[in-house]
Amino acid sequence: MSDETINNHGAFIWSVADLLRGVYKQSEYGRVILPLTVLRRLDCVLEATKPKVLTRCTGR
Repeated sequence: MSDETINNHGAFIWSVADLLRGVYKQSEYGRVILPLTVLRRLDCVLEATKPKVLTRCTGR
């Protein structure tokens, strides 16, 4: 991954943190941003299998 890509991802993450400013204290950003980032990454990685998993979970 290039430095520019990493910087773009970092800028995006901090822009989300700025949106949360009213809800969370600045010291709490890390506790919120990191778990959400991990969840989003898992969602992207598992996207191809999502329909099969949902079918199996709902029994449809």
